[in-house]
Amino acid sequence: MSEIRLFIARHGETEFNRKGLLQGRGIDEPLNETGWKQANSLASYLRKYSADALYSSSLKRSWQTAEPLHKLSNLEIFQKIDLDEMDFGKYEGTPYRDVSSELSELQRVWESGEVTRAIPGGESPQDVFERANGEIRSALDLFSGKTMVLILHGRLIRILLSEWLGYGLKNMQKIEHQNGSVYQLVYNGNFTPVYLNKSDHLQIRPEFE
Repeated sequence: MSEIRLFIARHGETEFNRKGLLQGRGIDEPLNETGWKQANSLASYLRKYSADALYSSSLKRSWQTAEPLHKLSNLEIFQKIDLDEMDFGKYEGTPYRDVSSELSELQRVWESGEVTRAIPGGESPQDVFERANGEIRSALDLFSGKTMVLILHGRLIRILLSEWLGYGLKNMQKIEHQNGSVYQLVYNGNFTPVYLNKSDHLQIRPEFE
């Protein structure tokens, strides 16, 4: 397989993000005004790399973030349900502050190595990795020697990169993220990071609004 350049970006801001509400697979919020500005800045940055493929999840906040790059590059957006965010089960739509102690306990369980423990009514980190990694591996087989862009979700990015970069799922909290940030990896059978959680493009006015 020829080397593949892979850009992974987190979606732009939604009102759930702004208000501090848990937003997993079961919440399909659109971007807010800030989120669209982030999407435009992201597109202005990524267009110079002449991507060959553009992937998103099936959720609005993901494919809407991909839309400005689609308009600039004329790339089709491949929307894949297996790239959706983690299902946060009973916590979906709940303010973080109201369930922080429960989430902290769940995080301790995962950090102990019990990554098959699912959120009540939701998914485990292992569940999420298996479905999303399978989808992306299939895409990588199609674009050998090409450049790919994936617009994904915060927890999903932590899950994928912690495994791909050798940290292990129990250390996924080491992967930092913010709305609109970008990660660049090179894939040639293994994943090698070029940079992680790049966000300076968000401070530059995009070429279009």
